[in-house]
Amino acid sequence: MSRIVEAVAPARLGPDFRRLMASTWVSNLGDGIALAAGPLLVASQTRSPALVSMAMLLVGLPWLLFGLLAGAVADRVDRKRMVVLANSLRMVVLGALVASILTDVVSIAVVLVAMFLLGTAEVFADTAYRTFLPMLVTKPDLGIANARLQAGFITLNQFAGAPVGAALFAVGMAVPFGVQIVCGLLAVVLVSRIALPPGPVRGEVDTHVLRDIGDGLRWLMGHPPVRTLALVIVTFNVTWAAAWSILVLYSLDVLHMGAVGYGLLTTASAAGGLVGTFAFGWLERHVPLATLMRTCLALEVVMHLGFAVTKVAWVAVLIMFGFGVYAFVWGTLSQAVRQRAVPTEFQGRVGSVYSVAIFGGIVVGSALGGQIAQHGGITAPFWFAFVGSGITLLLVWRQLGHIAHVDEAHHDGHDGDTRVQDSDPMAG
Repeated sequence: MSRIVEAVAPARLGPDFRRLMASTWVSNLGDGIALAAGPLLVASQTRSPALVSMAMLLVGLPWLLFGLLAGAVADRVDRKRMVVLANSLRMVVLGALVASILTDVVSIAVVLVAMFLLGTAEVFADTAYRTFLPMLVTKPDLGIANARLQAGFITLNQFAGAPVGAALFAVGMAVPFGVQIVCGLLAVVLVSRIALPPGPVRGEVDTHVLRDIGDGLRWLMGHPPVRTLALVIVTFNVTWAAAWSILVLYSLDVLHMGAVGYGLLTTASAAGGLVGTFAFGWLERHVPLATLMRTCLALEVVMHLGFAVTKVAWVAVLIMFGFGVYAFVWGTLSQAVRQRAVPTEFQGRVGSVYSVAIFGGIVVGSALGGQIAQHGGITAPFWFAFVGSGITLLLVWRQLGHIAHVDEAHHDGHDGDTRVQDSDPMAG
């Protein structure tokens, strides 16, 4: 057992990282259960497509409304207390939802309000959560630490959570949300045991929160590599969401895979993601980071082209598996690069800009994808994604070398294509 623990969470990462990992894994299990139970609860209250889509909108809308504010708050207050408080409030909302189900007063209005409140609390909790890692592990270990957190997200949120949530919902509508409460409370306990410096990372703050948000945006805009990375992320999320917004129609009408086949596509992506996260350590040690970033983005461009031209189901499944591999490698790598480059006192604000960029890109891309498919056909969004992501990659190809090692370039001027273990001044 000790060998397994060491392989998953090496001792050099420290006991506090293991507590953070355990907390995020437990929380991901609860959120994965809700991924299936939430839509089922909505469908039990209404068959209106507008209200069903409204439920999905209310999950992401808080990021656009409160994302930047949450980042500023995370840089002003005790981050651990912020996570504990926000997650505790989530449990209160879930408790009220469970009570409404058990007393048979639940309605679509109650469910929609609960989803918005849960999404809002999650914005503040996740924003502060994401600032923990750079304070717990050294810069060379940020990549592998992020990969381990991603592994928990894939296995528990995407693989295990959804079928468990559906099964629990079949037992009783309130059951999955009760289990989510238990998971959430356990996650709060684990977080409370993480040893972080007490109090705000910036000490006493006498500036207005809007000034803090502006300072975060100015810091990002004043650092070209970090700014370019943000623009890459938002652009690739627009093109990705444009294609993914009609993926279910593509699987049904182009690949003729049926509902089960659509599920197989998403499962293939998750399986590839699991491979990617566990391969990340080897890739980080053996492949120059700039090369790895370029390869991941180039594969996404090729993937969009593959979907645009193929009508063969098994080919699409293989493409989805490959997408999962490189997408989670890219997500782990880009987050580690940003965490290495951004000072501790700006982690909340800059991280929140990235989150808003991600959700904003998804919203814009989803809207574009529907319109493009409506006028150009089901495969048209994939052609749009291929062209848009391809042009973006060509524009940033050279800059990716600087982005990959922005913190090292700032300190010692090393070339962006050197291997991480040779170039990182903190590598042992």
